[in-house]
Amino acid sequence: MNRKTEILAPAGSFECVLGAVRCGADAVYLGTRDFNARRNAENFDFEELKKTVEYCHARGVKVHLALNTLISDEEFDSALLVVKHVCALGVDVLILQDLGLSFFAKECAPMLERHASTQMSVQTAAGLRLLKGLGFSRAVLPRELSKQEIAGLRKSTDMELEMFVHGALCMCVSGQCYMSAMLGSRSGNRGLCAQPCRLPFSSGEPGRHDLSLKDLSLVDELPALAQLGIDSFKIEGRMKRPEYVAAAVTSARQALSGTFHSETEEKLRAVFSRSGFTKGYFENSRGPQMFGTRRKEDVTAASAKTLSSLRNLYSKEMPRVGVSFLLSVLEGEKVSLCARAGEKTVFVLGDTVPERAQNKPLSKELLSSWLSKCGGTAFYPQEIEIELDEGLTVAAGEVNRLRREALEKLEKELSCVKSINFTDKNTAVLPHTALQEKKYRLILSDGEQIPENLSNVENLFFPLNIEEKYVESVKNKGISIGIDIPRALFGVESKVKEQLERVKKLGITEAICSTLDSVALAKECGFTVHGGFALNVFNGRSAAVLEQLGVKSITLSPELTLSQCERIGGAVLRSVIAYGRLPLMLVRNCPIKNTKTCAECRGKGFLTDRMGVRFPVLCRGYYQEILNSKVIYLGDRQDEIKNVDSLTFLFTKEKRETVDAVLDAYRKGKGAKGEFTRGLYYRGVE
Repeated sequence: MNRKTEILAPAGSFECVLGAVRCGADAVYLGTRDFNARRNAENFDFEELKKTVEYCHARGVKVHLALNTLISDEEFDSALLVVKHVCALGVDVLILQDLGLSFFAKECAPMLERHASTQMSVQTAAGLRLLKGLGFSRAVLPRELSKQEIAGLRKSTDMELEMFVHGALCMCVSGQCYMSAMLGSRSGNRGLCAQPCRLPFSSGEPGRHDLSLKDLSLVDELPALAQLGIDSFKIEGRMKRPEYVAAAVTSARQALSGTFHSETEEKLRAVFSRSGFTKGYFENSRGPQMFGTRRKEDVTAASAKTLSSLRNLYSKEMPRVGVSFLLSVLEGEKVSLCARAGEKTVFVLGDTVPERAQNKPLSKELLSSWLSKCGGTAFYPQEIEIELDEGLTVAAGEVNRLRREALEKLEKELSCVKSINFTDKNTAVLPHTALQEKKYRLILSDGEQIPENLSNVENLFFPLNIEEKYVESVKNKGISIGIDIPRALFGVESKVKEQLERVKKLGITEAICSTLDSVALAKECGFTVHGGFALNVFNGRSAAVLEQLGVKSITLSPELTLSQCERIGGAVLRSVIAYGRLPLMLVRNCPIKNTKTCAECRGKGFLTDRMGVRFPVLCRGYYQEILNSKVIYLGDRQDEIKNVDSLTFLFTKEKRETVDAVLDAYRKGKGAKGEFTRGLYYRGVE
């Protein structure tokens, strides 16, 4: 398959758009003032967006609009109205996270291209198949993949694949982070991450930054990635300055043309880095060398001289649109010029009729040289045809004026908005009516946690590596037994399939799935699917989409308030996390290894923040989960959990005795013992 490689640049302002386009970006991505993952950036109102689309389209550059946050039911109509506006403005692509908004964007504007944001956390071939079935044309891959894993995904699908090649690295897998929300109500899934991971979190001595990674840079790998078949190279940085955008785009363009050199690389590092750059995930070389912070020398590296030289990169137009001219200089007729670029053609007529030459008559070569002077515009001469009668002359100024006028008209034609049809649809979801009695759903990390008292327990989910003896111990007790599929499936898709086939032989046919990857895998392997908390169900439309995908029950987002949970509609059964240490981060580079070996940690590692608060790190073997310092507890508030069908208990490091005690306290409606949190159920997120 022939693929055209795209350089996709960030734009937090119109000056960033100039920096991107004039340095050679093929597309820019940006956000409106709401509903995008960088709400703290300057962003664009609709007038600025119109100006940007016109500017970019006149130069053959696409505009991708990020609507990649979770949308509440109260916001849904406003978010869909944004989709309607951008259709009218001719935006080329929507980048989306929310399943409900994605579905209705397709329903209302089927001709608008949709890309699955990296916030969707899709990392497997099965997940890509699911996205394609939902109508996405492109998936933005997670940053945590190795080159070999990327190559495997490329072979598995004909979808377009986009990957980040330069910029900041989050410690957590995108779309799976709840740290900023839980610690300060500023949700990363809602575009307002406060970046607490850049603050001190230590796995050893105080003051370390064991959650802060260096910035990613794969610029010199672009030729190999293009050969691999990656469609789009994405630069992170919608909150960065225009000089950063110019430096990154220039570096990418040079890398693809084979002219990337040390001076450009040094400017790229100078304009922004955190202790330099890393390729750790890409090279499958994770470890302490990937961690870094923004040091004093990193800040001072961006000198006034460096920034000035970078501004020079985009101070003038880059000739990027080929134009074909047909100039007619014929006896007895006014001079005329026809100009064509792409599908657009313009015609301009001069004011004068050519005269007979007294000395040297015009030549086609001379006229061609006058037409070739397109400097200062976005055009370059691609083909020049001259119709010239012998012995004539015309002033150079007349031809130059015609050229300028033709190019101005051509730019205006190219920038004309091509609106996309949008049809209003009824997006209402019927209210949910919950079951009379809330049952308990237990998710265990170990078979040793099985409680002795199973009354009111409806579902019991084991880890994927559960031993047969534990399954047998609860069979025939009137409880639905299932498996908890891991959220991280980097490079282990085939192994997980084998494990799913193994547990099916034990009589387990149900699975709790917290990502689209695991939903797809479970369905393909014939399991009944229950949705986990990290599917980020934030509105009734998303619940309805999952129901259409065959999901039997869902877990509502832990970032919702109880009143929001109560109002979420749809027929599908739903649960909330009523107890447990919420995993705040899903990470592929263990922070504990910065100071301890696995033998020294023995699965008991924790991080300490600058206030001395401890956050346990749960080791899952090939990935880790950073747990909240306190358990969510709602045992004495169960009457306030309304219109849900079950309560989910997330048991991570608890012993069996604690599991039994917690369940007994909930049955009796008792208050908590020790430290606890109500989570976000009362304060919510921004």
